[in-house]
Amino acid sequence: MTLSILNPVHILSVVIWVGGMFFAYMALRPAAISTLEPPLRLQLWRQTFKHFFPWVWAAIITLLVTGFWMMFGFFGGMAGSPIYIHVMMGLGLLMMAIFMHIYFAAYKRLKLAVDAEDWPEGGKRLNQIRILVGVNTLLGLLTIVVATAGRYFV
Repeated sequence: MTLSILNPVHILSVVIWVGGMFFAYMALRPAAISTLEPPLRLQLWRQTFKHFFPWVWAAIITLLVTGFWMMFGFFGGMAGSPIYIHVMMGLGLLMMAIFMHIYFAAYKRLKLAVDAEDWPEGGKRLNQIRILVGVNTLLGLLTIVVATAGRYFV
């Protein structure tokens, strides 16, 4: 496979994941807070995550496959990769670890709370997810800067 295929697929995966988080944090969250009571807001977020998280999983798998393929196929492995590629990969792996915590811990607890109509607990879990998504959004934006401008910093 060539860079002309791998690189756009890699970038599209980033756009889906980071763009989705940016939209959720900067647009959907304020709209939900201003228009919905907590029970409806929590149900909205449960359903939103249900539909968004499979896309995140697909993006993660795609990023790993295309990223390592490009690293080993075109840069000659880790030793041949420029430092900005290592930084990009490290930030991406950190983002993936944070997402896995969101998915396997906080989101699981959010689903249980919403299903049980335990709104205070659901609110706590949603706030935990909000903080982690905020961190991941910032990391994602930083990763984009490193990926696109990193070669010029060296």
